[in-house]
Amino acid sequence: MDPHIAEAVERQTTAMRELSRRAFPEPDVVSDDASASIEQVRAKRRRQADVSRAAALRWARVEKAGTPTSKDTPQSLGRTA
Repeated sequence: MDPHIAEAVERQTTAMRELSRRAFPEPDVVSDDASASIEQVRAKRRRQADVSRAAALRWARVEKAGTPTSKDTPQSLGRTA
C-alpha cells in the first residue's frame, strides 16, 4: 500500500472520530447530586399535583353547594396546570 494513501486514510479516520465525538458526546458520569435533583423534581411535581387536586376538590364542593359565583371559578382557586 502507498504510504501517502495510508496517511490520508489515517487522517480521515481521525477526523471522522472527532466529528463523531462532537456529534455524540459521552454522557458525564452521573453523580450523587443527579439523584438528589431527580428527587427535588419529583417532590415539586407531587406538590403541583396536590395543589391541582385541592383546587379541583374546592371547585367540586362549590358546585355541589349551589350556583358558583364568578369569584368561585377554577381560575380564582389557583393555577392547576
